[in-house]
Amino acid sequence: MLTRRAVMFSAAVAALLLAAPALANEPKLPRQHVDLVAPPFVHAHEQATKQGPKIMEFRLTIEEKKVVIDDQGTTFQAMTFNGSMPGPLMVVHEGDYVEVTLVNPETNSMPHNVDFHAATGALGGAELSLVNPGEQVTIRWKATRTGVFVYHCAPGGPMIPWHVVSGMNGAVMVLPREGLTDGNGKPLHYDKVVYIGEQDLYVPKDEKGKYKSYDSPGEAYSDTVEVMRKLTPTHVVFNGKAGALTGKNALTARVGENVLIVHSQANRDSRPHLIGGHGDYVWETGKFSNAPQTGLETWFIRGGSAGAALYTFREPGIYAYVTHNLIEAVELGATAHFKVDGKWDDDLMTQVKAPAEIPPAATN
Repeated sequence: MLTRRAVMFSAAVAALLLAAPALANEPKLPRQHVDLVAPPFVHAHEQATKQGPKIMEFRLTIEEKKVVIDDQGTTFQAMTFNGSMPGPLMVVHEGDYVEVTLVNPETNSMPHNVDFHAATGALGGAELSLVNPGEQVTIRWKATRTGVFVYHCAPGGPMIPWHVVSGMNGAVMVLPREGLTDGNGKPLHYDKVVYIGEQDLYVPKDEKGKYKSYDSPGEAYSDTVEVMRKLTPTHVVFNGKAGALTGKNALTARVGENVLIVHSQANRDSRPHLIGGHGDYVWETGKFSNAPQTGLETWFIRGGSAGAALYTFREPGIYAYVTHNLIEAVELGATAHFKVDGKWDDDLMTQVKAPAEIPPAATN
């Protein structure tokens, strides 16, 4: 019996079979399995390595689920890699092979795949990784370019933007084997790395202006696409929810710590800004083969890309990290906080006089 799923995806499967090369011989390299962690955290890794290339093994499990995206309880039918928006950051070194097993549990309702912007090959592996519910696939690609790169689901046609803005995006960081440098040979080191994935969300409203709730991604599709086509998001958030990286979930650092901030936006342009801090070294296009810019106040992340900024915190306090479209930051949710501990330096900033009444004008 020909099933509905077989009819829907026969063309995609045919394209996959035509595009797929014969099974290649596996590189004779050691293997390393990596347990991924949910953003903003990043799995343990070496910044620089003297070891030779490896086959780095990762596993991404697709999860379709309903999530809450703001403090008002608005729900959203998300599609995710490993259950998080964004999906996990994967870190390798130039020359390594990235071997990803993509799992689409039978509890999901639709096919998915993954397009790696860091990979070389037609559609970034999207054709080779297409899986229906109840299937899994393994693909391997060589990390030949350094930098931070987006990955996202790209199942074809109008499904592509819908899956991307429904949460199916993440990032890969390919480090130079010798580690990061300032562009003039000086080594750069980070004490901590955090991954911030910016997400534009499009939630339909009912005739009374209230956000609608759906029981499945498929049920939400038509209404969501109608909102998407207006190109005006209802929410712009970091890591899946307004306030996800504030309050008790604020990012932490100490005075003197070097923090590398990886920021991705798979769909729209963004303008990250650290209020009270700067980008000491910024790879605005995200590519470590380019020399970093220095001392930036605000930097630019092109839609469909990731960037990286290295900053050494110099004062304690709460720093807001925002997209400097401040309407999106304040009204739509794109704000994170760094809570920084340490000793205050009056030489960098001090209150010379406390607030007081304005004195009467001096008389002659």
